[in-house]
Amino acid sequence: MQQQPHHAQQPQQLFMQQPSPPQQVYVHVGNVDDYNQPVADNDDASFAFFKPQAMPAMVVVPGGGGNRNAKNLPMDSDGREWSHGLCDCCSDVGTCLIATFFPCIVYAQNKRRYEHLNRGQPDPERGGSGFNGDCLMHGCITCCFGIGCVLQIPLRGHLRSRYHIKGGGCGDCMVSWCCTPCGLTQEARELELEEASMGI
Repeated sequence: MQQQPHHAQQPQQLFMQQPSPPQQVYVHVGNVDDYNQPVADNDDASFAFFKPQAMPAMVVVPGGGGNRNAKNLPMDSDGREWSHGLCDCCSDVGTCLIATFFPCIVYAQNKRRYEHLNRGQPDPERGGSGFNGDCLMHGCITCCFGIGCVLQIPLRGHLRSRYHIKGGGCGDCMVSWCCTPCGLTQEARELELEEASMGI
């Protein structure tokens, strides 16, 4: 029987696929209402990118410090309420008594504590003894003219601004004039909450 000639197996040719050229990417830039709309049709485009929506910017609070709303009170566009009510001064009897008979001391302590917090660090002495230049000035104006409370008005305004508390200059004036012990105690307790959030 005649054998058929054995044909040598032809080597297979390998073809490497050439990489396809980079396809053009289309970036959609338009109005806010168009962010979720697809890019205009294009056969050569494999991907569609959308312009991301702007994220709210991080607000850096000047002055540093601790938690300025330690009781997590609700806030609106006008701010929030004080952490303690004006008539809740009896909850801190010691401060209230000193503010009643020696308002200059509590005023000086509050101002010193506020100034420390505004520099980013709590006062380690929490106002100290209160016997300083601010106390002397408040006492002299009170003894000579009976209006030492005029020094408390701007400080109360600064505290409201720091803690985003509702109110205005008229209310600050009325509280400082008519309810000096209650106002000073309320301010001292607000400062104390922030200090406590910083471990003091």
